[in-house]
Formats: sequence, C-alpha cells, structure tokens
Amino acid sequence: MAKAKQQAPKKEAAPKAPGTKSEAPPRLLQTYRNTIVQQMTKEFDYGNVMQVPRLNKIVVNVGIGEAKDNDKALDAAVGDVTTITGQKPQLIKARKSVAAFKLREGQTIGIKTTLRGRRMWYFLDKLLNVALPRIRDFRGVTPDGFDGRGNYTLGLREQVVFPEVDYDKIDKLRGLEVSIITTARNDDEARSLLTRLGMPFRKR
Repeated sequence: MAKAKQQAPKKEAAPKAPGTKSEAPPRLLQTYRNTIVQQMTKEFDYGNVMQVPRLNKIVVNVGIGEAKDNDKALDAAVGDVTTITGQKPQLIKARKSVAAFKLREGQTIGIKTTLRGRRMWYFLDKLLNVALPRIRDFRGVTPDGFDGRGNYTLGLREQVVFPEVDYDKIDKLRGLEVSIITTARNDDEARSLLTRLGMPFRKR
C-alpha cells in the first residue's frame, strides 16, 4: 500500500518585534487634527468637525517650453521634481498645434505631480519650514494666490530653495508652481486653514 505523502509543515508568520508601532502621522497632520480642527470649528461656528476644511491634494508643476528642442532639459526637470517631491511627475503635452510658437500637438510642454496623503503633508511641512525661509530677502507669500474656491497657488522662482537639490548639479535655475487644493467653501476658510498650518502670508 502506497504511503501517504507527508505535507510540508506550514510556515508560521514571523512574530512582530515587541514594542513596534505603526509609523506616526506627519507632524503637520497631527497639528491639524489636535489643534486646528478645534480652532476653526470655533472660528467659523461649524456644526460638526466634518465641516472643517482639510487639504485634498498638492499639485507641483513646471513649464518646460525648451523641452521641444532639448530632451536634456526635460530629463533635468523630471529629475528635480522627483527629488523634491519623492514622486515621478507626469508629462503635460500640448493639446493643439500653435504655429506662432512652433508648437505641435502632442509635444511635451511641462510636467506635474499630484501629492496626496503622507507625501502631501511631508512636502507642505518642508515647503513652509525649510524651502520658503531659504528664499533671499523673503518677506512672506502673496495673499492674492487664491482662486475664489478655496485653493491657493504659489510660484517659486528657483528649485534650489529645496535642500535636496544640489545647485552644482542642476542644468539651470527653473521655477515651479505649487497649487494647494482644499475642501474649503471659500477663500476666507482656506486662508485661515493655511495660516494655521504655517503659511507666511505677507500683509497687504
């Protein structure tokens, strides 16, 4: 009589190291949850905390007009944005041809990356507390960057304000645009949210 095949013993899951915890939320997110929600609920007299505006996403984009004639410029810009955000950007292509600008439909004219979750919070913290203070003669950001729907866009002239970018290794100084998309119903709510998070708006 044939012997029954022995089944290999099942591997047990490796036990978790004692005292290990899940990664703590980003610092700004903790500030939002523990302090800002209560402050804004009181300021705007919200009926419940779900009405308090929150960050939805942050979009970083760079226009690269020279990319149509210079592939290296595109590669350099992609490398810079990837270094700054920790996420590879998408290519933005021309939707139609424009003869006056020698632009053909489908040509790459820029790049953008959309940050959500932890990467969004870490990027905002770095922008507010590291990059902006590195701008020469910085006196605050313009309060005129709101779009009327609770979103704010900020332009930066040089990518080297981010410490990860090595000045000696870039091909050229290149500006970028940062759009902060919130769930605020209007600009006043969004301005209050961003101010409490640390956005240094200059006085008019």
